[in-house]
Amino acid sequence: MRRNGRAPTHFLDEQGRFVKREAFMPFSTGCRESLAMMELFTSLLQHFRFTPPPGVSKDQLDLTPAVGFTLHPSPHELCAINSA
Repeated sequence: MRRNGRAPTHFLDEQGRFVKREAFMPFSTGCRESLAMMELFTSLLQHFRFTPPPGVSKDQLDLTPAVGFTLHPSPHELCAINSA
């Protein structure tokens, strides 16, 4: 039975048990998460200009990556200025 255009039985097998379908994975899992993060990052770069906080110069920022399984930047405080 459909309510509000949804079919809850679509996610159940013949015995009424939940079936995990890869096509209906939540937004924040798997390769979709990577794509979503890239889109978010791109959108932020298009709409904001990032600067060090007041009282900190660009030369004072330590951009040495943190060593781990992958290299990633160390945490920084920054200001996001709307570029619109």
